[in-house]
Amino acid sequence: MAGNPLTDPNWPSTLADQVERVVGSVRERATAPVIHVARAVVYGLLIFIIAIPVVVLAVIVLTRGLQSFLDLFLSWEQAVYVSYFLLGGILIVVGALLFSKRHLPDA
Repeated sequence: MAGNPLTDPNWPSTLADQVERVVGSVRERATAPVIHVARAVVYGLLIFIIAIPVVVLAVIVLTRGLQSFLDLFLSWEQAVYVSYFLLGGILIVVGALLFSKRHLPDA
């Protein structure tokens, strides 16, 4: 009987291959997107956690460097105040530019 799968000598390997294909397909469709999302969340958090101290330290270094540079031309007290005003103005301008580039949701 050609229709009986039990008389086919290759039916165990054929069935195993078919089960492996189905399980692999289901696994690929179910877990691949979850893995991509999990990686994006982990790497995004890692970048966020590292970026905050880097930005803070960069602002501190810029402020101190600007104070030392202005100390060549002004007194130390004036250099501190001028550096705060200059760096504050730069940060306000950058913040205003970024604020104007935001996308508002359509009402």
